[in-house]
Amino acid sequence: MVTINAPARNWAGNVTFGAQRLHRPASVGELRRVVAGSRQLRVLGSGHSFNLIADTPGDLVRVDGLPPRIDIDAARRRVTIGGGLRYAEVNAALHAAGFALANLASLPHISVAGSCATGTHGSGDSQRGLASAVTALELIGPGGDTVRLDRAADPDVFPGAVVSLGALGVVTALELEIEPSYDVAQWVYENVPLDGLDGARFDALTGAAYSVSTFTRWHDGRGTVVLKRRLDRESAAHPGPGWQGGTLATAPWHPIPGAPTEHSTEQRGVPGPWHERLPHFRPGHRPSHGAELQSELFLPRAAAPEAFAVLRELGGLLAPVLQVSEVRTIAADEQWLAPSYGRDSVAFHFTWVLDAQAVVPVVAELEARLLPLGARPHWGKVTTLPPATVTGSYERFADFRRLVLERDPDGVFRNPFVADLLAAA
Repeated sequence: MVTINAPARNWAGNVTFGAQRLHRPASVGELRRVVAGSRQLRVLGSGHSFNLIADTPGDLVRVDGLPPRIDIDAARRRVTIGGGLRYAEVNAALHAAGFALANLASLPHISVAGSCATGTHGSGDSQRGLASAVTALELIGPGGDTVRLDRAADPDVFPGAVVSLGALGVVTALELEIEPSYDVAQWVYENVPLDGLDGARFDALTGAAYSVSTFTRWHDGRGTVVLKRRLDRESAAHPGPGWQGGTLATAPWHPIPGAPTEHSTEQRGVPGPWHERLPHFRPGHRPSHGAELQSELFLPRAAAPEAFAVLRELGGLLAPVLQVSEVRTIAADEQWLAPSYGRDSVAFHFTWVLDAQAVVPVVAELEARLLPLGARPHWGKVTTLPPATVTGSYERFADFRRLVLERDPDGVFRNPFVADLLAAA
């Protein structure tokens, strides 16, 4: 096991963790001993959060040193993976065995366990968040004991245990639903007018492919729409050169204007495996811009027209600090703390410049305008909303609080971020 005294930083570099020690155990046994000997402990996954959700004044643990477990059960269509693996590693192994996941996030560089714990998602009218694929998980609880929770066997607590904010223990393994591998073709339409993007037109746009994303900077009334068509269910052809009033892209494209296009997954309708098309970015290449902050708000899908109007109105405020914004849809989820819990949702993601002093006031104004429409912030990104406002938007947060206090009464896995949420509920 490696124990490091030097401070660790998050992916964007905007957070330096305050942990006394950073541990990287090489086995589950070593991890159990670390947990048993710690009064306060948090897990650092791929470090892709932009706030203090992973911070702790105690011990910080990375689990990417654990054995890279990937056990495929073809008959049950399940895969059990180690808690330290990233999507890129899992995706490659599944595809090599002829299997796939139904949904992926924008970048494959992120850890599976951390993504699920924070409610991360992909895009698609029929696709729920990434945590919905989890059917069981194993974790190390307080005292170093191993706990297994199963969707079928533990229906009363399982929906609160996957999107858990790291408050129940250290996840050492997850069991995920898998399916036969499939191909995807990706088309990009530029200069799509955003005017009137409500009602039937919004449904036609988001329903035009298995996965759909709209990128915009809001200030000029136009966006770029990315269609990812699943070829075992949809045609590989694009819907027409002038679809939705846009222009079919004939050259490679990157979501961040001016960024190298070779970092993006292949477009222009070239068929390819699911894991090489559903994300926006390639593994082994720099995802997004790198020098950035991120925030994201989830609204009821029915609020999309009003949200579009608000964002168009705020376009001039956003433009100086916004690199790009992405709009995606997510199906209603059953995970208690999933931002799409109980409602079909539309998510507004913002990639900002790496300047917190300039960005935070803009995020505050944005949240003030969208909160009355039912906005919920992403658990791992920048927000200015007070804990009571956040927890008040989740119908099952009181149940989650009871689960945490029951499973970790001494608060070993709590930090100020989680403690403030529980105190506000």
